[in-house]
Amino acid sequence: MSRTNFQELLDAGVHFGHLARKWNPKMAPYIFDQKNGIHIIDLHKTAIKLEEAAEEMKALAKTGRKILFVATKKQAKEIVSEKAAAVTMPSITERWAGGMLTNFPTIRKAIKKMATIDKMKEDGTYEKLAKRERLQIDRQRAKLEKNLGSIRDMSRLPSALFVIDIQKEANAVKEANRLNIPVFAMVDTCCDPTPIDYVIPANDDATKSIECVLNVLCAAIQEGLDERKLEKDKEAAEQEEGEAAKAPAKKLRSRKGTKPAEAEQAAE
Repeated sequence: MSRTNFQELLDAGVHFGHLARKWNPKMAPYIFDQKNGIHIIDLHKTAIKLEEAAEEMKALAKTGRKILFVATKKQAKEIVSEKAAAVTMPSITERWAGGMLTNFPTIRKAIKKMATIDKMKEDGTYEKLAKRERLQIDRQRAKLEKNLGSIRDMSRLPSALFVIDIQKEANAVKEANRLNIPVFAMVDTCCDPTPIDYVIPANDDATKSIECVLNVLCAAIQEGLDERKLEKDKEAAEQEEGEAAKAPAKKLRSRKGTKPAEAEQAAE
């Protein structure tokens, strides 16, 4: 069953592209027409590509892998942060720090620094510091939280990136390409889709359009997570049943091994 609804895409304005004079010819296969100097995206192709991306994201989530959501533009920040958190995926919505992927060990050090500051506050070390030192630490912690807060639990590189506005997030796309990390992205008519593995031709400027696409993708991710949980629960139940079945067999073997006198006592 398809997750994408053509009418919902239309109502959200997903089909509105950029000015025709600012188009990228490589987006020609996804353009239906132009109206009043604005390109119109072919929503039939958007629906197909969105479904393909959703299936792939579901598969990634089902295997327990992480997808890093990247969107620092004003229209997308809040909705991306909210939707990614709802499906327990990390997100970057403030600023893409250079080397976030290609220099991941350094990013991990910054995350550990946050954890160290938090530990200082918990064990009372923080309270023993001078007021000036506490202020410096608080500023440092706030800065780290702003830039890295949503990826603090990301212990390894993500398995994929989802990007909104590939022109604005060009550095993120370049780093992912360099490390062969697949990139999913909403791609507008002014962009070059070449570096993107899973192109979703769509309006990447309107909040409604962004939310509409995210709803489909996050629903697919949640399906993957739910299926993963069901499989784990099933495995745990089967393991318990197996252990329960072994218990009587062990008891029987132990009785067979008893001496005649002991067996008689056991029978009595």
